[in-house]
Amino acid sequence: MNEIEELLKQIEELRRTLNSLATEKSLSDPEVLTASQMLDALLNEYEKLIRRKKK
Repeated sequence: MNEIEELLKQIEELRRTLNSLATEKSLSDPEVLTASQMLDALLNEYEKLIRRKKK
């Protein structure tokens, strides 16, 4: 599995986790916020990889 595919897998798993957390807890719950920040970081990394591939 290449780097982009692995990152997409991680993003999808974290999205599922975040959706579950958000339905169970408040959106301001520290666990929800942490998962959201982790997802943001993965999405930023994905964007960097895509831009690098286009060059």
